Amino acid sequence: MQKLNFPSYPFRFKNSENKVAIFDEIRKKFVILTPEEWVRQHVIQFLLLEKNYPKSHINVEKLLKINDLKKRYDVVVFNPDGTIFILVECKAPEIKISQGTFDQIARYNMTLNAQYLMVTNGHNHYFCQMDYKQELYQFLQELPNYQLL
Repeated sequence: MQKLNFPSYPFRFKNSENKVAIFDEIRKKFVILTPEEWVRQHVIQFLLLEKNYPKSHINVEKLLKINDLKKRYDVVVFNPDGTIFILVECKAPEIKISQGTFDQIARYNMTLNAQYLMVTNGHNHYFCQMDYKQELYQFLQELPNYQLL
C-alpha cells in the first residue's frame, strides 16, 4: 500500500483467501485491506496515538439511516455523554476530495450532529468545526486533542 500523509504506524496483516487483511483495533478483527480501509486504519491510529482519544469512544463503519436509505459512516468519536464529537469520512487515496465529498459528510451529519468533521483521502485532510446556531462550519488547521476537552 502507498505511503499516506500520516505518521507511520505498526499495523498487523494476514493473508486470507489470497487477500491481504489488516487488523482493526476498534472492530477487533481482521478486515480486507482495500485502499479506503488503508486510509481508515491510519485515521484510527491518528485519533488514538496523535489525538489521544480513548479506544472506547471510537466507532467504525456503522449503519446510518438517512431518509430511508441505508448508509455507513467511516469513523465517529463519541463524547462521554454519547453524542458525536467527530465524524470522519475516508476516501481511497486516488479519490480526489470534492464538493461531493463534503455534501456526503454534510448529509450524514444532518442525522449525527457531530461537533467536528474530518474528510481525508490519506493525502489531504480537511477539518471543520460546526456552528449550528449560525448554520455554518469553520475550517480548522487540525482537530482538538482529547485532553483539551
